[in-house]
Amino acid sequence: MELVIKEKKSKRRWRMTVLFTVMATVLAVLAYTFLILKHDPALVNLEERLWPASMEHPLGTDHLGRDVLTRLLLGAQLTVGYGLLSLFAAVIIGVPFGMIAGFKGGLIDRIFMRIADTFLAFPDTIVAIVLSGLLGPGIENLLLAIVLVKWVNYARLVRSTVITERQKEYVTVAKINGLSSFGIMRKHLFPHLIGNVLVLSSLDLGKIILLISSLSYIGLGAQPPAPEWGAMLNDARPYFQSNMLLMIYPGLAIVFVVLLTNMLGDYLRDAFDVKKEVGS
Repeated sequence: MELVIKEKKSKRRWRMTVLFTVMATVLAVLAYTFLILKHDPALVNLEERLWPASMEHPLGTDHLGRDVLTRLLLGAQLTVGYGLLSLFAAVIIGVPFGMIAGFKGGLIDRIFMRIADTFLAFPDTIVAIVLSGLLGPGIENLLLAIVLVKWVNYARLVRSTVITERQKEYVTVAKINGLSSFGIMRKHLFPHLIGNVLVLSSLDLGKIILLISSLSYIGLGAQPPAPEWGAMLNDARPYFQSNMLLMIYPGLAIVFVVLLTNMLGDYLRDAFDVKKEVGS
């Protein structure tokens, strides 16, 4: 039995090492993209349009003669960067709301639940499309729509955890010792939230990247000439039959990053021993 447990731990450690090595490599490439690329991602050169792969253009050029590799790597900075930014904003807004609603209860909790039920009555994608359409096309409005959709998930997760923890003895002892509500939430309740929030964030990042790419594909996100992966898919759509690689490259990039974030979420869920419901 002990041998089986050791083998499982060894396999998990090996997968963790591979996963974090790949993620570190991806982040390093994204961080130093400007140092390794020599083409202007917005430079139009119609004389070089739809060129195949070559030493000068390793992945060829698009319909406007722009280097595909350059736009693909810079698109990673935009797509992943926008995803991280909107995710961070959703967490910053959702966690405090959830802590206050769960700890205080009463009228504050009832108001929060009604707001949460309003957002959760419809799928995230539908709400994001409606909000983006109302606010107008543009990546800033898209990020705002994603934050308005996603913060509720973190607030509800934190609220349920706080409601469970506030009934335990250590919280009662802290109240008896005169610790303020803010002090109890900061010192005693917040550490219990970190694992759940990290797991949900890692699983949510892939969903947000897909949402950004899909809405940019239909024209509600990043606007030309921004080299965002969803926008690149839309630009390459008319040339699918003559040069399908223009769509395959950004499509594979999206699949790779989303798969990587989901693997990270699965590892963190096992590491923090979080229930499967967190990722559902």
